[in-house]
Amino acid sequence: MQKFTVHKGLVAPMDRENVDTDAIIPKQFLKSIRKTGFGPNLFDEWRYLDHGEPGQDPKSRKPNPDFVLNQPRYAGASVLIARKNFGCGSSREHAPWALDQFGFRAIIAPSFADIFFNNCFKNGLLPIVLPEPQVAKLFDEVFAFPGYSLTIDLERQVIIKPDGAEIGFDIQPFRKYCLLNGLDDIGLTLRHKDKIQAFEAERLAKKPWLSHQLIA
Repeated sequence: MQKFTVHKGLVAPMDRENVDTDAIIPKQFLKSIRKTGFGPNLFDEWRYLDHGEPGQDPKSRKPNPDFVLNQPRYAGASVLIARKNFGCGSSREHAPWALDQFGFRAIIAPSFADIFFNNCFKNGLLPIVLPEPQVAKLFDEVFAFPGYSLTIDLERQVIIKPDGAEIGFDIQPFRKYCLLNGLDDIGLTLRHKDKIQAFEAERLAKKPWLSHQLIA
């Protein structure tokens, strides 16, 4: 998992409440057995005028010129600001995969659905909860100033605005540790790789029959 330490990125506004995971990555794309390739289909039903199916070439699609992420001023955005209850709906982990693979590193909103919130941390995506008035002010500034960027310093737990003003945010220490060190659940387990190997070696020494495989 990619580490998150300090990130500066262009901000894109998702000015809708209750954005659910089926909007983030529609259900037809869940057929894939891979963990990659979901970025082109992020917000598929909003980004395109035609219906999308897995395996389509994005260049053959009809983009919706009115959708925010298709507007030139937000091209390359890596910080998303959203309204309350972002990520509601089903528990699909594909939603943070799609956001991450599109290029987003952080999402700022007044609230998130619990499962989506947890899945973000497991995939290196930083969800930040701020009071609704602060998020509303960020929306106003993003709309007013093309090229609006934010710097997110996870170690200091602050968002730095273009004028240098800082907004503090809370994060659980364990989640912060995992993001700073790029550790997902597997990475956390592999920190103890030597102990695991030593345990397996000792177990097989005491019970060597466990290493035998049944022959059909």
